[in-house]
Amino acid sequence: MPAAELEALLNARHGDPFAWLGPHEVPAGPEGGGLVVRAFVPDAARLYVLPAEGGPPVPLDQRDGAGIFEGKLPRRRLPFAYRLRAENDGGTWELEDPFRFGPTLGPLDDHLLVEGTHRRLHERLGAHVVVHEGVQGTRFAVWAPNAKRVSVVGDFNAWDGRRHPMRKRVDSGLWEIFLPGLGAGAAYKFEILGPDGEVQPLKADPFGRAAQLRPATASLVQADAEFPWQDADFLARRGARQSARAPIAIYEVHAPSWRRHPDGRFYSWDDLITALVPYVAWMGFTHVELMPVMEHPLDESWGYQPIGLHAPTARMGDPAGLKRFVQACHDHDLGVILDWVPAHFPQDKHGLIRFDGNALYEHPDPKRGFHKGWGTATFDFGRREVAGFLASNALYWTQEFHADGLRVDAVSTMVHLDHGRAPGDWIPNDEGGTENHEAVAFLRQVNALVAEEAPGAAIFAEEATSWPGVTHPAESGGLGFQFKWNMGWMNDTLRYIALDPLHRRWHHNLVTFGMVYAHSEKFVLPLSHDEVVHGKGSLLGRLPGDDWQRFATLRAYYGFMYGHPGKKLLFMGDEIAQWREWSESRELDWWLLQFGTHQGVQNLVRELNQIYREIPALHAGDAIPEGFRWIDADDAEHSVFSWLRMDGEGGKPVAVLCNLTPVPRLHLRFGLPQAGVWREVLNTDATGFGGSGMGNLGRVVAENLPAHGFPASAVVVLPPLATIYLMPEHLENETEGEDHAEQP
Repeated sequence: MPAAELEALLNARHGDPFAWLGPHEVPAGPEGGGLVVRAFVPDAARLYVLPAEGGPPVPLDQRDGAGIFEGKLPRRRLPFAYRLRAENDGGTWELEDPFRFGPTLGPLDDHLLVEGTHRRLHERLGAHVVVHEGVQGTRFAVWAPNAKRVSVVGDFNAWDGRRHPMRKRVDSGLWEIFLPGLGAGAAYKFEILGPDGEVQPLKADPFGRAAQLRPATASLVQADAEFPWQDADFLARRGARQSARAPIAIYEVHAPSWRRHPDGRFYSWDDLITALVPYVAWMGFTHVELMPVMEHPLDESWGYQPIGLHAPTARMGDPAGLKRFVQACHDHDLGVILDWVPAHFPQDKHGLIRFDGNALYEHPDPKRGFHKGWGTATFDFGRREVAGFLASNALYWTQEFHADGLRVDAVSTMVHLDHGRAPGDWIPNDEGGTENHEAVAFLRQVNALVAEEAPGAAIFAEEATSWPGVTHPAESGGLGFQFKWNMGWMNDTLRYIALDPLHRRWHHNLVTFGMVYAHSEKFVLPLSHDEVVHGKGSLLGRLPGDDWQRFATLRAYYGFMYGHPGKKLLFMGDEIAQWREWSESRELDWWLLQFGTHQGVQNLVRELNQIYREIPALHAGDAIPEGFRWIDADDAEHSVFSWLRMDGEGGKPVAVLCNLTPVPRLHLRFGLPQAGVWREVLNTDATGFGGSGMGNLGRVVAENLPAHGFPASAVVVLPPLATIYLMPEHLENETEGEDHAEQP
């Protein structure tokens, strides 16, 4: 063994350790052929080869005092299985030699990685407990094409990068090694020698499927155990349950702060199975949306600066716990949406930033690869390996964890090169525009892949601009999402209800404008966590007036929201009318439910979820113009809004009437499509919701008196700061003798 090679191995500077360590055939000569075996065992004073087929131990010569041993085994040929026996003054031990094992990856892995089309990268990269060449251990693989040397380090080798340098696959920049005897639970990182010859900060595994609880930062080896899923029927039905015609009411949850143990500890996934899942089902929501559960170093980021895209956060327990949670949700007929962050990542040194000493996951130009406003790096969507990494990660969550949907965070910053960036902090595309063509192509790729590989799963876009066709098919120029958050509706309507009722008449268009574009996309109406943080206060706390007016306004607003076209989303705590702004550092103020006003809001949200799910007119026409018609959009003087909701298939309509002033409206006439009895199926001023009980005694009678362009009309009592829903007892084409099931 040449001295230069020996020195490189001892100094952890060798780029091809498998070329020298382990067994190697030597050509036949005067002394005959055979094998030469080299091993690096720093603690050993003497080292022996123990052939697997038996026979006497073969001593190896010590080449240096640091632990390199070498010896010739005449008449041996590859493949040759053996173990090593080491001795020193403290005793004797046996070990496997990682360098005697062949590769665990193949040319197809190289090809698909470079091409960006590997759909199961998480099965090939990262750490996996396997049986390789008849021996159980853990195989490691990581992508670091710019590195001069990569080692896997952990407690198992005293975090010594000399012990287990990896084999480089030159066609792809992948590095791999099999460590015999290493099992699940081992903590590890990668030690990388950059292209400049400098050792990088130790890196967590981009494909690590579990991680230590912060502030520790190592990845953890996970066993590839099959989870006993029992949700095949649910998965088969979820496509219909998540269509544009289905009722979708989402409860957005920050899992670490929904509830806490009395001593401040996080609830585990099993705790949430017992407490959260039945609560959400009891409230009548159709889905739970979890703010990012991918591992993140900073609690205050809420998960939106993830560092382990494949690792469920250790805050809530092990990865299998999240699978049990999803299964429990499906058992309760609840879909699960996971927030997913492919836009950017933090600059923590153990993460993806300059992973192999160069810009790798991030774009190399800081004007594309760095977001000053957030202090984060942005992914290089134009690099096929990076786009493939992210696309396969989307499949990982939908396939391995049976997520029913992903909510893609910060789409606006992905598709717009200038979004959130000051002049001079961004560069235009090749045509001089602001569109990020690579990000657009990536999003289309992800949406198509999920549709193909996880049938029925839905992808939601948080897109805050007027980018055209977010929910339109890619073949017609769209991005291919199923739904888009309606940020304009949210901003406008929250501005409106924060106004003093005396001034609302001058801002009537804040409410009506949303219907100008309501059917341009398939929308979700999001009252999300973003609206109750950063000094905005809670929804209740930002409202004007005394406590009575605030609670009444909030109830009226929820009634308005559930009657408006679009799927629904409420952030946890909104359903109990929290006074305090949300904080990730404490649980929700559940003690508020001892007061009738807060119980009343909770009762209202539960009732809204029930009637929204059970009355087709309130959900089936969400995404079609035929599902909505104004009754009167112009009553700014009274701050009253009225419209008709329809299912688009001739079913019973629902009239939604909103009075957003504290003045009762006792004599207003509203046009209706038919005469007869219209039941009051919802009144947000009902005493059971904490209201005054003013209303229409459960029904109004419409007469054949035209109004607002309709053939019939009725005088309706509108309570102060209230929303009511009316629904006809019978359709015009129904006959008296038919049996009509009552809607709740």
